Amino acid sequence: MRLREQCSVKVWLLSVVTFLSLVHLSAVAQSQAEQQDAALQVADGALKQTQQQSQTSEKSPLTELGDEYTNSIELLRNRFRVDYNVEEVTMVFFREYGSAPVVLVRPDGSKLFLDRTGDKQVEWYDSETFDMIKIKNPMPGPWQAVGQVLEGSRVMVLSNLELHAEPLPQLLFSGEILKSTAYLTNNGKPIQNKLFRDVVELDIEFKSTNNPNFDNFGAGDQDIATFQDDGRGMDERPTDGVFTGQFNLKVAPGEWKPVFRVKTPMFTREQEGQLIILHENPVNVSVELSGGGEGYHKIIIDVNRDVVDIESLLIDGKVRFPNADMQNFSLTEGGSEAREHLILAYEPGIFRVKLTAYGTTSDGRDFILDVPEYSFLSEQNNEIVIDDPLVDEDPQSQDEMTTTSDELSFSSTPELAEDEQLDSGTLTLILVAVNGSIVLIGAGVAVFIIWRRKRANKPKTPKAPAKSPAAKEQPSDAGLTMEQEPKGIKKLFAKFKKKGK
Repeated sequence: MRLREQCSVKVWLLSVVTFLSLVHLSAVAQSQAEQQDAALQVADGALKQTQQQSQTSEKSPLTELGDEYTNSIELLRNRFRVDYNVEEVTMVFFREYGSAPVVLVRPDGSKLFLDRTGDKQVEWYDSETFDMIKIKNPMPGPWQAVGQVLEGSRVMVLSNLELHAEPLPQLLFSGEILKSTAYLTNNGKPIQNKLFRDVVELDIEFKSTNNPNFDNFGAGDQDIATFQDDGRGMDERPTDGVFTGQFNLKVAPGEWKPVFRVKTPMFTREQEGQLIILHENPVNVSVELSGGGEGYHKIIIDVNRDVVDIESLLIDGKVRFPNADMQNFSLTEGGSEAREHLILAYEPGIFRVKLTAYGTTSDGRDFILDVPEYSFLSEQNNEIVIDDPLVDEDPQSQDEMTTTSDELSFSSTPELAEDEQLDSGTLTLILVAVNGSIVLIGAGVAVFIIWRRKRANKPKTPKAPAKSPAAKEQPSDAGLTMEQEPKGIKKLFAKFKKKGK
């Protein structure tokens, strides 16, 4: 009996313990489920709030009306709706080149023209390819733009333009030529319209921090680069939405603040970048006069090796001689030594050297550097060099020869002056004689011409009338004889015969 009672008590205790454990487990599970439900509710609320915020931010003040078929109809084309809570809207319409500005039709049927807006709340800018219109408190409802608007452009609303440019390198040099790219966003979205490059101007300006510890203290603002998307210069592809700027940092080294600026015909947006420190030009140029032997100067080019890898240095240079001749040269051999170049020293005067350096910085970035122009003066050697070996062996005789030559040069100076004076007097006499001869010849020619004209103007005397052949004398019969009159030698002998008779 006792054994049975003990077994029944144990069974009862086990059942009670099992029941209590089940109750405890169910309570724990219920609490965990409640916690999960609460967490899910919080997450759903946050998600809904985020979606509402994104919908609010992405909501456009304008809504295009109609489908592609409707917009293909001329009378129903370029229709859009303005929301009722819009305080200001800026729209851009791209049209055919040289076409007339568009005409806006309000929901009540009234029209807005470029020259006849009659409303101070409307600003209008037109160019050869687009119209930009800003309207304050526009009338809610359906609007329409009438004009030669290009297909695909429709209407573009400008809300928040931003320029996103690549960050500038930490190690920059004064005089460096740098490439940078950027893109535009409108209300946080990249602008895909290729024609938009004609609407904006993008540039970067450096403003000095006026830190007295740097060389640019008190320097003015400097325009550094203008971004273009025309496929020229360093821009790779035209109208691809990526704007490229070419930096030419010809400014004083020091601490600068870059300012990115977006300009449109109606407003300007500015965005400041992080402070940068512009280091001094790391290329050093020096010269050794006649350092390359007789008739050559030596140019030595080195760099600040703490910031530039000397083995990567390449040089492209140009030399301008005193007589304005130009000579190009290149130094492409690497190495750890300074670069050297020989310049022909055939003439005294000022030599100018202009260099462009290519290399790698200490942090591994390739650079192109415009080195400031380096100039030096080479004076003329006035000493007389005598190749006579006898004179070279005897220094005293060489000094005597130099003195004698100097005396001769000084003594010959007055004679040269007199010769120059005589030459000038002779030249004057020759000029006077030549000019006098020219005057006399001219006077003679004039007299001759006048005489000829007077002679030509005199009246001519009439000539006697010529006798006709019939009026000629006829031979008479009395003069006729049977004998013919002797001629020649016979006539001469006939005279002697008459004398003899």
